[in-house]
Amino acid sequence: MTDPLSGRLVRLRELREADLPRLTSWWREPGLAIQQVTGPVHPQPEARLADMFRAWSQNGGTDLGLSVETLDTGDLAGHVTLYGATPKDRCATLAIIIGPPHQDRGLGTDVLRTTIRYGFAELGLHRIELTVNSYNTRALAAYRRAGFTEEGRRREAVFRAGSWHDQVQMGVLSTEWQEDI
Repeated sequence: MTDPLSGRLVRLRELREADLPRLTSWWREPGLAIQQVTGPVHPQPEARLADMFRAWSQNGGTDLGLSVETLDTGDLAGHVTLYGATPKDRCATLAIIIGPPHQDRGLGTDVLRTTIRYGFAELGLHRIELTVNSYNTRALAAYRRAGFTEEGRRREAVFRAGSWHDQVQMGVLSTEWQEDI
């Protein structure tokens, strides 16, 4: 049996206090923040963002928040969460952030595959869903590679940089997911 929190390139682990300065600095970068939020990109105090990551990482029930580290160097590369699952519906929402120094290396796709596998095999989820802004083409490609299917769009739901953009709703079901996609 393999480690359920390890992928090909990454390992998911508990949030550590030492992770917070890097995670909050990545979240505060405007170019990354516009990928994470739909509202205005306001500068946020570091303490508030650190509390946000701590809250996401309490790991109670089926809610899960984990730091991402690379297998080759052990460097912190990001954070991933599954949240909002209920015992009746067994559907969780996924959110992920990969720090700029670690992007475009396949780590995000590996994090997604590892988190999906863990959600279905260990947490007993039936469905994992997410919402992504249509201008985030890198994320859309990673989600598709990991097995997510576009299920709908909220047309022109996000106003960013003077233009309207769609929000793309995606999901993956335990009955359709294949680890080696």
